[in-house]
Parts: sequence; structure tokens; C-alpha cells
Amino acid sequence: MSHEPTEPPSARPARRPWRAAARILAAAGLAVNAYVHADLASRYDPVSAAIGQGSLFRIEAALAALAAVLVLFWRRSLGDVFAWLTAAGGLAALLVYRYVGAFGPLPNMDEPLWYAEKDLAVISQVVTVVAMTLLLAGRGRERFLIRRSASGH
Repeated sequence: MSHEPTEPPSARPARRPWRAAARILAAAGLAVNAYVHADLASRYDPVSAAIGQGSLFRIEAALAALAAVLVLFWRRSLGDVFAWLTAAGGLAALLVYRYVGAFGPLPNMDEPLWYAEKDLAVISQVVTVVAMTLLLAGRGRERFLIRRSASGH
């Protein structure tokens, strides 16, 4: 019997179902967010400042759609961070506008009423942020374990 230390079994195969589920949830959240913003964009074209609210909604829709594709098909840290930032940034903007008001050269998008599309956008962004946070934390934990086992600890 050999007394050489054996490498710990990789935790990666056990995590694959969770990672896949988190990716699907995040991509679905991003897709819903993209749809809601694209659908509402023309309604908000009249609200403008240096840039119009409709244009901001179209930008959000495009970023969310790109992030969904990256999460599903590229599966790299940079794409995951981009997806997290897209969802978290959209959520932060929505909440800041709702509870603080306009800022900078952006149009005043304050709407005190909550309606179905806004609820859907918030839920989709929260789901995405949670799923991407789990993916990014898991990725960091894997790197830590790999470095630790490579150093002999």
C-alpha cells in the first residue's frame, strides 16, 4: 500500500448540476429583463434629457441579452462578472430612481407606482444576481481549493 498522498477528488463533477441550474436561472432572468426593457422602450421615448429613457431601456435590453448569451455559451469569469454587473446595475438603477430620484444627465425616470413589468424586471434581476453570485463564489472556491491542493495543504 502506498503512503503517498493522494489528490482529493475534484468537487467539480458534484457541482455541475448546481452550476448548470444557476446558469439557466441567470440566463432566464437576463432574458426576461431584456424582454421587459425592449418591450417598454418605445413607451418611454418621450422622457429624455441628454439621453432618452427609451434609449436607456434599449441599452439595458441589449446588455441583458448579450449577458444571457455569455452565461449560457461562453462560461468564463469575465462573462459571468458582466452578467452580474448588468443585473445588479439595472436593479440598482431601478431602486435608486424609485427611492432617490434622478441623477446626472439622465432623464427623470421616477415612477412611484409599481406595475407588473416593473415587478417582473426586479424579480428577474434579483434572480440573476443571486444565481451569478453563487456561480462566481463557487468559481472562487474552486480556485482556492485547487491552489491549496497544489501547494500540498
